[in-house]
Amino acid sequence: MIEGHDRRVYRGRFAPSPTGALHFGSLVAAVGSYVRARQQSGRWLVRIEDIDPPREVPGSARSILDALAAFGLEPDEPVLWQHARVEAYAVALERLRAGGRAFPCWCSRTALGPTGVHRACVSAPDPSRPPAWRFRVEPGTIGFDDVIHGPVRDEPARTSGDFVLRRADGLWAYQLAVVVDDAFQGITEVVRGADLLDSTARQILLQRALGLETPGYLHLPLVVDADGAKLSKSLGSLPVDARDPLPALRAALVALGADPAAVASGPVHVLLSRAIAGIDLARLAGRRSIAAPSLPG
Repeated sequence: MIEGHDRRVYRGRFAPSPTGALHFGSLVAAVGSYVRARQQSGRWLVRIEDIDPPREVPGSARSILDALAAFGLEPDEPVLWQHARVEAYAVALERLRAGGRAFPCWCSRTALGPTGVHRACVSAPDPSRPPAWRFRVEPGTIGFDDVIHGPVRDEPARTSGDFVLRRADGLWAYQLAVVVDDAFQGITEVVRGADLLDSTARQILLQRALGLETPGYLHLPLVVDADGAKLSKSLGSLPVDARDPLPALRAALVALGADPAAVASGPVHVLLSRAIAGIDLARLAGRRSIAAPSLPG
């Protein structure tokens, strides 16, 4: 599925879901992935993960793209929209089905019990309604090395169980779409928030089942509010001000390890250049969270 990209050239990405405006936590993830790509003399891409219409906020995709531009984060290639990629997901699902790794399932979350983890079907097939399609997870340990978190080990059969690839309502699941699209875009390293660290083992399972390359991983510490809550779950998720990007950009760069004095003044492009020269994301090693600063407004 990789479209002839040279794997020797670093390719990173920022892949937001259009469920609201860009907030500070997402800005940190975007800036972190951008800085990492520029430090590697690579390319930085943007993908809009718009495959869950019930959760999407009208206009938020355009708002996010406009905000990224205001912060000086311009992708090197056209934006990829997941809604245009459903045929590729269907092809991948068929490959998994043909290989015995995907199966139809009529189990509801309620039927699976309080954890919602699927290890065996507890509901009989029901021809009157469409099934979900799940990935058959076999016992075993998945390991990978994360730039910030070091060696990570997971047992998906125990922690995640057989996970959904396509929902019963026909919508594609995140795990399959992200794997197919990272391969399509030739992503060599995934830089994203630590809230997705637990998804990585499942994605590696899918990469192996589909015969795809496994990229490197760098999971940035989560930005949390004063109570330790993830910003997207708190009042701190209020949008950053794209009309006045400098305060939020400075704060994001400092959160990622930039010298505050180096990014105290200057236009957007100058601050980004200084950060690219001065930030070492590996110094965030072992940290699961970063406290959000107080921003104007």
